[in-house]
Amino acid sequence: MSVEGTIRFGVVGCGHIGRRHASLILQQPHAELVALCDTDDAARAALPEEVRQLPFYPDLTALLAAHPECDVVCLCTPNGLHAEQCLEVLEARRHVVVEKPMGLTRSECEAVVYKALQVSRHVFCVMQNRYSPPAVWLRELLQAGRLGDIYSVQINCYWNRGAAYYERSQWKGDLALDGGVLFTQFSHFVDMLYWLFGDITDIAARFDDVAHEGITDFEDAGAVHFKLVNGGFGSLTFSTAVWDTNMESSLTVTGSRGSLKVGGQYMERVEYCHIEDYDMPELPPANPPNEYGPYRGSAANHAYVFQNVVDVLLHHRPIATNALEGLKVVDIIERIYASGIRPIKSR
Repeated sequence: MSVEGTIRFGVVGCGHIGRRHASLILQQPHAELVALCDTDDAARAALPEEVRQLPFYPDLTALLAAHPECDVVCLCTPNGLHAEQCLEVLEARRHVVVEKPMGLTRSECEAVVYKALQVSRHVFCVMQNRYSPPAVWLRELLQAGRLGDIYSVQINCYWNRGAAYYERSQWKGDLALDGGVLFTQFSHFVDMLYWLFGDITDIAARFDDVAHEGITDFEDAGAVHFKLVNGGFGSLTFSTAVWDTNMESSLTVTGSRGSLKVGGQYMERVEYCHIEDYDMPELPPANPPNEYGPYRGSAANHAYVFQNVVDVLLHHRPIATNALEGLKVVDIIERIYASGIRPIKSR
């Protein structure tokens, strides 16, 4: 580290999520924000006042060259840039915090994993839904075998992303930079599937574009069926065409010793729990969702991500979401998309 007991960060991409990273770094003990970067110089004006006077660069290369003391670089850029920027940061011997997804293909994520191992640097993938109390509770249940054999897993993700959402963005809706709704909106829930139940196989999917013709390059709805490698079967149904506002993100599990459902708009509460010889405990309240002006995202758990970065780099504690896990989420999404015919088109 540049200064003993202090982790120095740079933030690349100063949109909604980049500004959130900057604010949380300022709040984190033993962390210091040293520089920011965005290709749009006007992005500086939208930064919080306390960081507006920090060094600001037009590209990642300039930031890396000007700040050899920077230990960690946060990538809050369009999805399609994540893998190549991870490689550039790793080549400069810095650690990386990368927003989901780590990349848009398994092959480019493999290149990131290889480079990280080669230069002995960490890649921290932002998968903040793992920190939600219902997710922590469910993982503990599964690890203890309380549900017995898993019979089925059903995930439903019904959100609203209208024309205005895409019109405000220079990259969302673009196939090369966005990748699709499973990458941008719902990769956190694919991560939940993998983190809780492991890998999937025998995938069959159908996709459609019911409300975003001429707005995005890809589907806005899909239905996916699969087998769980560890036993059982599952389904994932998703849509960004729900009218007016987000409706639901839910996870229903049936097993040989019980059933449960984690629901709400963002999997933030347990709606049903009936398990043999088990009394449901009172869980801590979930954090509210991230607010992005006229729409909402997943739970606001980014503070835990930065705490883990500091704990890993200063205290050698385990990394919560590593590069291999980031790769697996991308691998699963890529296989889901390959299993059906996507309505790819040009706007």
